[in-house]
Amino acid sequence: MEILDGKKAAQAIKDELKMEVAQLAVEGKKIPHLAAILVGNNGASETYVAAKVKACDEVGFKSTLVRFEADIPSVKLLEKVQELNNDPDVDGILVQLPLPKHIRERDVIDAIDPDKDVDGFHPVNIGKMLQGLPSFVPATPHGIMLLLEHFKVETKGKHAVVVGRSNIVGRPMSILLSSNSNPGNCTVTICHSHTQNLKELCLQADIIVAALGKPEFVTADMVKEGAVVVDVGITRLEDSTRKSGFKLKGDVQFDTVAPKCSWITPVPGGVGPMTIAALMKNTFVSCKMKN
Repeated sequence: MEILDGKKAAQAIKDELKMEVAQLAVEGKKIPHLAAILVGNNGASETYVAAKVKACDEVGFKSTLVRFEADIPSVKLLEKVQELNNDPDVDGILVQLPLPKHIRERDVIDAIDPDKDVDGFHPVNIGKMLQGLPSFVPATPHGIMLLLEHFKVETKGKHAVVVGRSNIVGRPMSILLSSNSNPGNCTVTICHSHTQNLKELCLQADIIVAALGKPEFVTADMVKEGAVVVDVGITRLEDSTRKSGFKLKGDVQFDTVAPKCSWITPVPGGVGPMTIAALMKNTFVSCKMKN
């Protein structure tokens, strides 16, 4: 069993970006600038945004964090998105999800300029990805593909089962794994809450991507020997014995599943760092495209 170490792979990507940004500075060219919008004070969102801002500092990007109270009217949020769209110095815009219930996430995502949509959620970028055209790929699936590439995990001709069909992870993941690329060229099955023979399908899988948000859902009796398991889930569970007051669990029961795997991602330290690394790469590409 080998660990798909997201921290290690992400650091390699960030080190490479840092060198490229330093070269841009030497040549007097524009430095990438990422703008993040955080609405409310959700603890997990605070953590994720702080990690993204820290990554910007690490690689030498400019970053702007815009904060709003949870009760901000939708129109005010959309006005800010438009302001960032029109700012020539801003290369990437991300709005941290989830948003308060009174705000339609789709309206906000659709308002972001597709050329600055470094989270890769805009319908224009999703459509381009579907057709195999250059686009900003959603950061988490992009990060997973970069992780598989970094550790040279063989995917060609493999049967991949994606558990979860969200627009953020499951669906784009299935497209990327089935694309004519390396990594890629998988035969892909998508499973979800209405899949009746989920266990049987998972047992057929050479690669399992678990992205449904249910802690320790995937157990050892669902995984065949030698499978590659990518755990996208991350759930905070209360734990009074810890200083933070919580512990993090993935969608995979790591202790029982790991011994059966050829490769597996840990939680935390697997997919999470790769999501941020992919976001940095998208922002860098956006800057280069416009300059």
